Amino acid sequence: MFAKGDKIVYPMYGAGVIEDLEEREIDGDSQMFYVLRIPVGNLKIMIAASNAEHLGIRHIYEKDEMLRIIESVSLKPIEMPDNWNLRYKSNMEKIKSGQLTEVVLVFRNLLLREKQRGLSSAEKKMMTTAKQIIVSELILSQDMEKNNAEDMLTQMFNEVSS
Repeated sequence: MFAKGDKIVYPMYGAGVIEDLEEREIDGDSQMFYVLRIPVGNLKIMIAASNAEHLGIRHIYEKDEMLRIIESVSLKPIEMPDNWNLRYKSNMEKIKSGQLTEVVLVFRNLLLREKQRGLSSAEKKMMTTAKQIIVSELILSQDMEKNNAEDMLTQMFNEVSS
C-alpha cells in the first residue's frame, strides 16, 4: 500500500506524487483510491488501491539508480523487428510493463530509427509517450524542472543517436 506523498510510477502515464487518499463508495462497496498528480501534462488520476499491483504501479527509482538504468540502456544491443506491426506491438508491451529499462529501450530504439529512416506518426507518438514517462520520473527522482530533465535525457542519448 502506498501513502500520501509517495512518488510512484503509473505505466503509460508516468511518475507522480500521491496527493491524497480518498475513500469512495462504488456499487455499495467502500474503496480506497490514490489521487495521483503527474507533473508532465499536469494530470490528476484516481487509482483504486486494490488495483495498484495489477496495474504495475511501483515506487520511483532513487536518483543514482535512475541514472544507472538510463546509462546502462545505451550499452544494450539494438533489437527491433523490421516489420512495423511487430515492432509497434513489442514497443507497446514494453511501455505497458512500467519497467524503466524497457521504456528507455523503446525511447532509445525509436530515437535511433528516427535518425536512420524516420518514423510513422504512430511511432512518433509512442516515442513521445516513452520520453514523457522517463522525463516524469527524472523530474521526481532528480528533483528538477521539466526542461532540465528533457535536456538531461537528450544529452544522455546524443552520443547514442550520432
